[in-house]
This record gives sequence, C-alpha cells and structure tokens, in this order.
Amino acid sequence: MMASLSWSPLSVKRKPILDIQACNWRLPKLSRQLQSPIFHRKRIKNLSLCRSNLFPWEAETPPYATTDDGDAIIKGSNIVEAIDAEDKSGIPIFQGEEDVIDMKNQPPLLHQPLKWPMWLLGPSVLLVTGMVPTLWLPLSSVFLGPSIAGLLSLVGLDCIFNMGATLFLLMADSCGRPPRSSIQQKSQVPLGYRLWNLGASVLGFLVPLVLLFVSQRGSLEPHLPFISFAVVLGPYLLLLSIQMLTEMLTWHWRSPVWLVTPVVYEAYRVLQLMRGLKLAGEIGAPAWMMESVRWLVSWWVLILGIQLMRVAWFAGFASQNHQ
Repeated sequence: MMASLSWSPLSVKRKPILDIQACNWRLPKLSRQLQSPIFHRKRIKNLSLCRSNLFPWEAETPPYATTDDGDAIIKGSNIVEAIDAEDKSGIPIFQGEEDVIDMKNQPPLLHQPLKWPMWLLGPSVLLVTGMVPTLWLPLSSVFLGPSIAGLLSLVGLDCIFNMGATLFLLMADSCGRPPRSSIQQKSQVPLGYRLWNLGASVLGFLVPLVLLFVSQRGSLEPHLPFISFAVVLGPYLLLLSIQMLTEMLTWHWRSPVWLVTPVVYEAYRVLQLMRGLKLAGEIGAPAWMMESVRWLVSWWVLILGIQLMRVAWFAGFASQNHQ
C-alpha cells in the first residue's frame, strides 16, 4: 500500500487512532530517518505507518485504497474484502478440488463409546421377548383351549414381543440417527416402497377377513366357530395392525429404522403363523382353514425375502452414493 508522509518542525500532539503501543517503538527510528539528509525511498516502503487524525488544512484522503476498477480492498473495520464464490476459481488456493472438504457429506461417527452396549442389548431384548416364549415355552402351558382365556394368553405373548420390538427399534434409531449438526440429512423413504409395504400388509389383512366372512355365511364347509377362528388368526391380525401403524410412524418421523421395521415384524409373523397352524390342528379346524394358514405362511416368507433383497439393494445404493 502506497501512502504519503509529510513532516513539519512544529511539534503538535496528535491522538492516534490505532494502537499506540504498536507504534511507539517505531517513532524514534522514524524521526532519525526523516532528519537525515538522504531519505531513501526503499526505506519508506519498509516503514510501518500509523494512521492519525488530520489537520484542518490537510486534504482528506479516502479511508481505504481502491483498485483500478474502483473496488475497495479495506472497508470499515474489515481488513480483507470477502471473496465471492464465483471468483474463487482465480485464486490458487481454491483451484484444487481435492483440498476442499464438504463437512455436510462427512459420515457420522459409527463407533461411539456410549452406544456400543446397544449393539448387543437391542438384539438381546428382541431375542428374549420374541424367540424364547415362542420356541421354548410349552404351548400347552399358555393355550387353555378355544376360549377367550386362551385367546388372551396368545395375545399376551404377542404383546411381550411387541414391547421388545419397540425397544429394539428405539435403540436402533438412537444408533443410526445422525447427529444434530446434520439433522437435515434425514432418511427419505421412497414412495414406491411405501406403496409396496402398504399393499402387502393390506392384502395380508383382508384375506383372513374374507375367509371369516365367507365362513360365517356358510359358503365354506365345515363351519368354523368364531372363537376358533379368533384363536388361530386373531393375534396375527392384531400384530399386523400394529406393524402398519409402526411403519407409518417411522415414515412420518423419517427414522433410519424404516427399512428394518418390516423385517423385524415379518420374521416373527412366520413363527406366529406356524404357531397358529399347530393350534388349528389341536382344535380340529377344517382343512380349508389349515390350507389358508399355510398359504399365509408362504406369502409372508415371500414378502420377507423381498424385504431382505431391498435391504441389500439399499446398502449398495448408499455405498455408491457415498463414493
């Protein structure tokens, strides 16, 4: 920066605007150089100048230096003008794209010490509440026959699993949700995925109801009492309704567990229908009821396989986007 110096023998006290301590040590040296007979221009360039108030007879100069096109370099208290994003290509420091780091695209911390126990605690809760009562608890100790008490005991087993599944999903959400700094990166559920899940669940819900309606009208023989039908497929319909509600909530909250929720419930549903198939044999259900349950088991095994294929596809798609 070029500046002009004027020296006068008059000793007038001025009040400096900038820091006085930063300039005091240069003033004696400056006075000796000004009093010398030879005043080199090269030394003037190396001097550190301190800005002060102007005298009334001195011409007022602009408080900033200007370039050829009239743009100011120093404006007010700013030392350097802000760099325009469109003009950053001309600056060498911005020419290398490999040196620019986008903090929004950085993956969250996958291994946080406070969340390590959840990786074992969540599946353990799901195992204890879902698999242990179904696989190791004798059915004769729970099921008391085709009655309301037997129906409530079966519903109680499914409620225990539902509580464990809810705790598991909450822990998975806590481990998979990004930090608050990147909260805008919430999971986007594809519309086709929503329609597919709703269609599969609605179809699996309507088929048993149609069978019940046709059976009550006497179109299917032999007739199956309502309580026997409720014992075989009542818990299945109730848990399917809870699954549909849970999926809608995960879609609404954009939780990262929207892809895991149907897998958890559908895996248990296969065991639930296998239990219903066994109960149908114990209560003497007709052959059409046995075949209907077998078709439902096959349907949900197919849906579970499609869900697992979607998980594999989504993992590959996310890996491709990350690269």
